[in-house]
Amino acid sequence: MKRFFFLLMLSFTVVSASAQDIYGTKKGQVTFYSEAPLENIEARNNEAAGFIDTKTGEIAFSVLIKSFKFEKALMEEHFNTSYMESDKYPKSTFMGKIKNPEVVKWNTDGTYRVTAEGTLNIHNVSKPLTTEATIVIKDGNVSSNAKFNVRVADFNIKVPSAVSRNIAETVEVTVDCRYDPVQNK
Repeated sequence: MKRFFFLLMLSFTVVSASAQDIYGTKKGQVTFYSEAPLENIEARNNEAAGFIDTKTGEIAFSVLIKSFKFEKALMEEHFNTSYMESDKYPKSTFMGKIKNPEVVKWNTDGTYRVTAEGTLNIHNVSKPLTTEATIVIKDGNVSSNAKFNVRVADFNIKVPSAVSRNIAETVEVTVDCRYDPVQNK
């Protein structure tokens, strides 16, 4: 797992000899949605880096917090300064493994339901995460989708009482990625 995370952090610059078994992206999409009585909050990040190792089932993602874009600039500013403290905690990561990698036929078109299990780190707090995901193989292309909920309080994200009615306790996170084979450099 350490080797795999090292690959993610180098963002495709160094890969192992089995690189043909590794698929990666630098443009994964992570969105989150919070439904609240006064105003729904949604943000999108199209710069998530991620890898899937088809031999081991290892997966890893990293996303820069400041890369989340909001409809309103003030929401984005408050998100980065007041809640996520993105200067202090610049990224979020997930490192884990597909629990049932044998169900995916990497060379056969199809839609495969898998379970991903690992550690989600947000705001410098790590928590275990298990979620269902879908992997789609079509014409040799690999993509994935997962949706899960995150409790804000679990990651020590403080919400001022003045706006607590407008911030949901649980945020829905969606991860959509298209991957390319990682080539030796």
